[in-house]
Amino acid sequence: MADAASSVIDYFKGNIVYINIMKNISIDCDCDGNAEPPCIKDIGVLASTDPVAIDKACIDLVKNSNDPGIEHFFERVNSRHGTHTIDVAEDLGIGSKEYELIDIN
Repeated sequence: MADAASSVIDYFKGNIVYINIMKNISIDCDCDGNAEPPCIKDIGVLASTDPVAIDKACIDLVKNSNDPGIEHFFERVNSRHGTHTIDVAEDLGIGSKEYELIDIN
């Protein structure tokens, strides 16, 4: 997945912004027509020019929430090595896992 993302990022050469909407968070992919109901409350919307940083921030926001659904969520993420893509993307130079959250409420 990180290699494929790298191709798209190379094509757009810095002319791309990433927006992650953390709403109706389920353990299943959005593409699953029979996905489990959401297990984590809505967290918010994140935007970045760094795809690695934004994905790492989303994972961290879920980890640091006090939502009772995080155990179920991370059981699925960890059983599928769900953060591996973030690590590989950083290794490929796509972005950095370092980030600063700026609240614009």
